Parts: sequence; C-alpha cells; structure tokens
Amino acid sequence: MLEKLHDSHLGIVKMKALARSYVWWPYINQQLEMVANSCSGCQQNQKMPSKVPLHPWEWATFPWQRIHIDFAGPFKDSMFFVVVDAHSKWPEVIPMKSTTSSKTIEVLRNLFARFGIPEQLVSDNGPQFVSDEFQTFMKSNGIRHITSAPYHPATNGLAERSVQTFKQALKSMEGNSSPLKEKLAKFLINYRNTPHLTTGESPAQMMLGRTRTYSFGPSQT
Repeated sequence: MLEKLHDSHLGIVKMKALARSYVWWPYINQQLEMVANSCSGCQQNQKMPSKVPLHPWEWATFPWQRIHIDFAGPFKDSMFFVVVDAHSKWPEVIPMKSTTSSKTIEVLRNLFARFGIPEQLVSDNGPQFVSDEFQTFMKSNGIRHITSAPYHPATNGLAERSVQTFKQALKSMEGNSSPLKEKLAKFLINYRNTPHLTTGESPAQMMLGRTRTYSFGPSQT
C-alpha cells in the first residue's frame, strides 16, 4: 500500500494528503516519509520553493470559469499540453507531437466539448498562443484571453507550478518500465484525488462533486 501511495511521486505533502483521504494506521506519516526519503528519483527532483511572487488572481467562483494553459517538455519525444482549472485545480495533461496553433486549438475544442467554454484563458506569450489563428478562436468563442506580461511569467503561475509538478513526477518515474501513457494516467488520478493545499478539497471533489474511485490493489490503469 505504501508503494501504491508513492506510485506517482507527488511529494511527501501530497502523498500524506492522499493517504488521509483513504486510509490510516499508526505511524503512517513516518512510514510515508521513509518511503519518500529512500526514493532517489524524489530526492533528485526535489525542488526549492519558487521565489517569484505569484500574480494575485481573483478566486474563480465555479469550475472551468478560468483555465491556465502551458506546455511541458519535450519528454520522451513528446510535448505535454497542461491545462489547469483555476477553481478546482483539476489538471488535464495531453501528449502532443506538434504544438502549432491548429493542434492546440484542436485539443481545446475537445476539452470545451467535455467541460464547456471558459470565460477566461490564461497563457504565456508562446507563438501558438499569440497567433492570429489562436486569437480568432478565442474571440469567436467569447473567451477573454489573458497573456503573461513580458519577463513576468508568474502571471501564469498556476500553470507554471502544475508543469513543474508534472515534470518532477515524470522524471521520478523514469526508472519505472511502465508505458508513458500508464504513468500519465497514474499521475492524473492520484493528483485529482489528492486534497489541494489551497482549497482543502481534491480537484475531483471540486470539479465533479465526488472523489473518483481509487484502487490500492494491482494496477488497472
């Protein structure tokens, strides 16, 4: 069970939060700390807290009202499109071979079909986000597109932090021989089920109104 909790390398704080949502036994915190401290991947990828001040956003009052987007990678010959809901902290991570405006719009269309069209979308000034094609897509859907101020990427701090968390988890799982898609699925289900420090609730609870089923048995993902 300890290995299952540690499977996605979310870090000791999130790992404890995930455990508290499902199980408890005496000395569980100490045992989880021992597992994390003995993991070379976690130790190598442990990051210092960012010293860059974060942009003070107004609280999004409902799911998918404002989303933050960014790209992570390349990793294993793929880029990863990271989308985070500002209200629930629900993440979507989509592997992509091409990061053009057209391909990015294609992915966003699929997400909008599932969750609806957001009021606001926050991105950096990457070429795929500032192109005429992307701007036309934003305007045609009535989305207010907010870009990071030059030299101040912390404006999109929510996406930046999520990208770093995702990259750290993938690097920590490099010794795992499972296919990349399986690693990604494990990361997402664990992250979505773990209470977030900001909200005190899991992204799944905030986004869907319930925590998704979590298995401590053999991997089924």
